Amino acid sequence: MSTLILALAAGAVIGLALGALGGGGSVLAVPALIYLLGFTPVAATTASLVIVAVTSATAMSAHARDGNVRWRTGLLFAAAGIGPAMLGGALAGRVPAAVLTAAFAMVAGAAALRMLRSRPRAADTVVPVRPVRPVRPVRVAAAGGGLGAVTGVLGVGGGFLAVPALVNVLGMRMRNAVGTSLLVITVNSLAALAMRTGTADGLDWAVIGPFAGAAILGAWDGKRLATKISGHTLQRVFALVLLAVAAFMLIDAAA
Repeated sequence: MSTLILALAAGAVIGLALGALGGGGSVLAVPALIYLLGFTPVAATTASLVIVAVTSATAMSAHARDGNVRWRTGLLFAAAGIGPAMLGGALAGRVPAAVLTAAFAMVAGAAALRMLRSRPRAADTVVPVRPVRPVRPVRVAAAGGGLGAVTGVLGVGGGFLAVPALVNVLGMRMRNAVGTSLLVITVNSLAALAMRTGTADGLDWAVIGPFAGAAILGAWDGKRLATKISGHTLQRVFALVLLAVAAFMLIDAAA
């Protein structure tokens, strides 16, 4: 199978997951780039940041039109992660490939386990998931900084981390947290990319471009899929796939 077809197929699947679940799908971009498209771990995490930034910004525009992006709160949250994201982006090129792969596998595995543990929740269009609470700067800074560091080093969007943080730390409704997390992810991804200019020179843009384009288009189909199949069912299926991928990567890193 040609590289272009693999890139289109992988991008479509990841976009489908993003559109159906509202976040977390981009965590499959790195293993797809490594094991299907032959990228090194460092190049894969850099390329993933490009893909994540483009798809997140595109998805954010749709959420913004529906009024689900809290711009001021999201920018404040993202500001706490810019420094760690840039530092993580600068350090990623110095981390051994096996260590980077193992770290990514552990984060992906943790995300999968969290998805499997979560329970179905009713839509929050009528009743907020949590009451709005006063913002605690220290908690916001810690959550935003941690997310920025993960994004910078591992090249993942971190929607599976950002959404719970926005809900639990800031008391946002789930719908608003998903939209606002896309703003945070876009800012952090761009900050990390700014420090990875040295690792971007050898990237195969003929692969990354179709990959990102297919992910954007797949996200629209994912939204339609979410209306036909239970979101909890989709999340469990995705979590099982992600857990298997994480286990494979951990074994590969240890080999």
